[in-house]
Amino acid sequence: QVQLVESGGGLVQAGGSLRLSCAASGRTFSSYAMGWFRQAPGKEREFVTTIGWTGATYYAESVKGRFTISRDNAKNTVYLQMNSLKPEDTAVYYCAARGGGLPRLSPDYDYWGQGTQVTVSS
Repeated sequence: QVQLVESGGGLVQAGGSLRLSCAASGRTFSSYAMGWFRQAPGKEREFVTTIGWTGATYYAESVKGRFTISRDNAKNTVYLQMNSLKPEDTAVYYCAARGGGLPRLSPDYDYWGQGTQVTVSS
């Protein structure tokens, strides 16, 4: 069982930056693929980015070049650095974990955090 706790959300002006963190429990964190998803009001949850146990990454086109995912296996934590934020980035951001791979679909993930709100004002 893996428990995920996100933090770092908040209110920021357009063009600003935020860094989200996701702390994971469990002794096998380094073997997990970790992903970030987001869900805006009235919309479906969408893929943002993922990082595999090798450090390989994949990004949604909408965030490529602005967002960076990273992981610190010693701290059992994955990060999402978000730069050049836009109002359309406003959403609840969720951290997810899966035992391996580089999945981009939410049903492929086994564990989810409770989410953290990111609001970008124009």
